[in-house]
Amino acid sequence: MRRSTFRRRTAAAVVAVTTAALALTTAPGTATASGDDRPHRWTGAWGAAHQAPVDVPGWPRTWSVDGFTDQSVRQVVRVAAAGERLRIRVSNEYGARPLRVVAATVGRTGDGAAVRPGTVRTVRFGGDDGIVVPPGRELASDPVGLPVRALERLTVTLHFAGPTGPVGFHPEGLTTTYRATGDRTRDTSGGPFAGETAYSYYALSGIDVTGAEARGTVVAFGDSITDGYGSTPDADNRYPDQLAERLTEARSRLSVVNSGISGNRLLSDSPCFGVKAKDRFGHDVLNRPGVRKAVVLLGVNDIGAAGLADFGCGVAPAVTASQLIDGHKDLIRQARARGVEVVGATVLPFKGTGDGYYTETKDRVRQEVNHWIRTSGAYDAVADTDLALRDPADPARLLPAYDSGDHLHPNDAGLDALAAAVLPHVTGD
Repeated sequence: MRRSTFRRRTAAAVVAVTTAALALTTAPGTATASGDDRPHRWTGAWGAAHQAPVDVPGWPRTWSVDGFTDQSVRQVVRVAAAGERLRIRVSNEYGARPLRVVAATVGRTGDGAAVRPGTVRTVRFGGDDGIVVPPGRELASDPVGLPVRALERLTVTLHFAGPTGPVGFHPEGLTTTYRATGDRTRDTSGGPFAGETAYSYYALSGIDVTGAEARGTVVAFGDSITDGYGSTPDADNRYPDQLAERLTEARSRLSVVNSGISGNRLLSDSPCFGVKAKDRFGHDVLNRPGVRKAVVLLGVNDIGAAGLADFGCGVAPAVTASQLIDGHKDLIRQARARGVEVVGATVLPFKGTGDGYYTETKDRVRQEVNHWIRTSGAYDAVADTDLALRDPADPARLLPAYDSGDHLHPNDAGLDALAAAVLPHVTGD
């Protein structure tokens, strides 16, 4: 999504990829590295939607473009569901050549880059310590015997012998990722990882759990508002995180996976902000293991960025309300064909953003789209997030108490209010 500041952005990427490339990606709910997960019923407990590796001029460089050579990448995640066993998923969806992971471990998170002693488990792939993931594919590991609780933090460490070449990634992780030289997959100390950090996820695209507790996945699908921009880094305050907390408090057995990509648009690709949502919906939502419900919060970038040179990432095309509505209808058709319930969330207000992102004409498009979402009956349910977060004194603006400061992205309190607005429409096991 459009940025008014880059204080937390350490990466941005994506070159256009074709729908055919997405079709090559292995459905993560149905395949493992060994090709057989039939004894297990998997639920997505954490996830990140990936993009192609790119460095944008004037923005901080990412690790994704140069890739890794004899380096270990340590990544911290918080799982949204409990399970008796887990597996990780490694993505080379946007890679141009095979991606080799030499070794991998998972353990319970300590302080910073540290892992709690006695909890490190080797992750294997088809019985092997490593795996080679072909371009355009995503593969899951063998089951790992590490019971986890809902909302527990886990640390995954991947060792790449390399040189890997460019590696696909999720640019706005909002959780610190660490890098060290050599194979540090079994180190419990965070010391070797002290020198290099980032706020992106690399190659790691998901963690799934199996067991009696987890009974299905809710996928939050959207742009930077779903991705969590505007929330406090390293605090897990994105709206899907807060939705997961509310579901856990309600003793629901539904998990939540975040498939937001900052800057993403419903109708058009971006060289910086990913494949258009219409084309990535199948992989990033419908192929998530155990998916039962999806929440769609999309459209503000199509509206606001229209006609603008978005940070040197090309001029976004102008869109009409009718075109956006057709895009929403396409997502609904895809979900219905797979038996997935889909919740439509109204587009949040964004008055006050500058540089032509907000105009009254653009806001009329937003209001027309929201009217259709509210009244058409096309979605299985509607979360009126616009109503929940707007300023009653000026409905085209976010309520000041919910504004991160750029008049576009909610802060922690606003994202909690967004989760509260979504909650009634996804509950029910």
